Amino acid sequence: MIPSQNETPEARLATCRERIDELDRRLVALLNERTAVVECIGQIKKEAQLPVYEPKREDAVYANIKANNHGPLPDDAVQRIFERIMDEMRKIQKERMVLK
Repeated sequence: MIPSQNETPEARLATCRERIDELDRRLVALLNERTAVVECIGQIKKEAQLPVYEPKREDAVYANIKANNHGPLPDDAVQRIFERIMDEMRKIQKERMVLK
């Protein structure tokens, strides 16, 4: 939602920040949903005695996100964000594989 130009700058800023807060909540929900799938993958890898780190799979993830990125965020920024996400997911997989 884009705030109306008829509003004061303060009101437009408040509207934008409310939208950011809503988007952040959705992002957290999606990240947690992704984490649940990653935990499942970790269990499967443990059963199959596969390594947590799979560089070719990560390359495929990067290719997928870049192919589906329509901006305005540049591809390199999207990749850096996903590098961090996948780093955290690998950490979770390793922890869960040891615990289960």
